[in-house]
Amino acid sequence: MDSFATLLKEINKIEGIERIRFVSPHPKDFTDDVIEAIAECDKVCKLVHLPLQSGNTKILKEMNRKYTKEQYLELVKKMKTKIPNLTLSTDIIVGFPGETDEEFEDTLDVVEKVKFEQVYMFIYSRRVGTPGDRMENQVPEEIKHKRFDKLKALVESQIEENNQKYIGIIEKVLVEGTSKNNEQMLTGRTDSNKVVIFEGDKSLIGNMVDLKIVSEHMWYLKGKM
Repeated sequence: MDSFATLLKEINKIEGIERIRFVSPHPKDFTDDVIEAIAECDKVCKLVHLPLQSGNTKILKEMNRKYTKEQYLELVKKMKTKIPNLTLSTDIIVGFPGETDEEFEDTLDVVEKVKFEQVYMFIYSRRVGTPGDRMENQVPEEIKHKRFDKLKALVESQIEENNQKYIGIIEKVLVEGTSKNNEQMLTGRTDSNKVVIFEGDKSLIGNMVDLKIVSEHMWYLKGKM
């Protein structure tokens, strides 16, 4: 039977492919066989993107997302139990029409509980012709930005704390090229999609290298050959 889980397992067998990453599936697509494939396939990255959008069940329904806050947290619990070394990234929209302060607090609650590796945060903006644009109770811009700042502060505090676990350990890094800010440095990514900057020869670009993580700088780590 053809399925996404089968595809992952087949790609995992191909020689020359060292890292498999996929992004932005819907939480409903993380069926038991997909979770099992992620756990079993050594080349599939253990950073999984699991879009949340909102932590409040009523707002999720308004967004036409077919899951509740409780179902999302239960899925996270199941995945963390079955996939060793799992890390999670997500998407969150702040200020969807009708969102109250209490409903926004549900989003903060999920972020607190899950401790995402990365969070892509967006302020809701109206798009002509969409159901959201026609909704009443649009959230004022000032309130949206206050909520965004509150979420950003929480996420950054978690990332700063989480980054500490990398210091002193050896990470396999896929070297992507030279650093955008310093051409004398190379940049690459870990299995968990962390950006690592390090000194090295340009011949390493495109290769996997072992780096010792020596320091963290919020949005990137610094490594040493």
